[in-house]
Amino acid sequence: MDFGWNEEAQARREALIGFIHSELADDTSENDPQCAFSAANWKKCADFGVLGYTVSREYGGAGLDILTSVYLMEALGYACKDNGLTFALLSQMLSIQPAIEKFGSQTLKENFLTRLVSGAHGAFAITEESSGSDTYSLKTTATRVEGGYLLNGTKKFITLAPVADIAVVFATVDADRGQWGVTGFVLERGQKGFTTTETQPKMGLRTTPIGDIVLENCFVPDIRRLGEEGAGVGIFNTAMESERSYILAGQVGAMARQLEQTIQFARTRRQFGTPIGKFQSVANRVADMKLRLETARLLLYKVAWRERQKKSLMMDAALANLHLSEAFLDSSLDAVRNQGARGYLSEYEIERDLRDSVGGLTYSGTSDIQRNIIARMLGL
Repeated sequence: MDFGWNEEAQARREALIGFIHSELADDTSENDPQCAFSAANWKKCADFGVLGYTVSREYGGAGLDILTSVYLMEALGYACKDNGLTFALLSQMLSIQPAIEKFGSQTLKENFLTRLVSGAHGAFAITEESSGSDTYSLKTTATRVEGGYLLNGTKKFITLAPVADIAVVFATVDADRGQWGVTGFVLERGQKGFTTTETQPKMGLRTTPIGDIVLENCFVPDIRRLGEEGAGVGIFNTAMESERSYILAGQVGAMARQLEQTIQFARTRRQFGTPIGKFQSVANRVADMKLRLETARLLLYKVAWRERQKKSLMMDAALANLHLSEAFLDSSLDAVRNQGARGYLSEYEIERDLRDSVGGLTYSGTSDIQRNIIARMLGL
């Protein structure tokens, strides 16, 4: 595997880090307690081209290869202290956008993909109250009517739902057909029968809006169907493979930032006349943080390399998602421990990484689901 980055990729990374440090408002400590989303920072990132990294130039993107895109996703998490903003950006880049680009008609791509790249907010809505890991037991229905479908149901725990301008929504055209009845549709805010809830408070990633999408006799014309009837399973699986593979790329960058901050503190904080980094218990935790960072980075890049080689991703994506999520949690806990009371106080913005890391154990498939995938592919 060759992870060598050419001069163009390195220049893009440096430009992205410089842009974030100089242009994005450092308002996370104010927004986090309020569960407030920084729409201004989102728009700046879109204008800089972040949302278009993986999208074809034809639709306003940069058309970058996947390894370069992941390299930049990691840099985004490194430079941006707002893990919620990073997560929201990657969620849109890795779910709704590839779903529309790979399965949408030319009209859908021109009407919606270009808007998403330019800064519109997109939600990818399949989860319901009774269908999380059991993805295909959907209750949301799509009833055939003249010229299209009437959608009825509620989607739960949907990232960016409260601010979504555009949503890919999955519903069943026939519950008796099971997964073969699942169909995707492209909806937008403002159409009759489409509403969203307010942002729901949560433990971490508090600056990422999350909420419900409620559909009440929401008419969707045929031209807004994503793919054929019953093709929703394939669309969802493709988007989820992309999301499962790379949604935690930003957390790898955050782990690098976290390690730098921890080392700096361990060098300057003195106890008993000695920098605490000289104490073995502190130094060992720092060494563990470095090991987790490097193994996480290698697993992440390996998935991107395999995709570029057009190889199967399922095993490696599950391994990466499992390790990255748990590595960030463990390293965040070590960062808090190493800084003692300072690490526990919100004022110093260290405990926020710990709260933000917990979500990684559940989204894009829980850690238990990742272990199930790995075990199944090992023949168990």
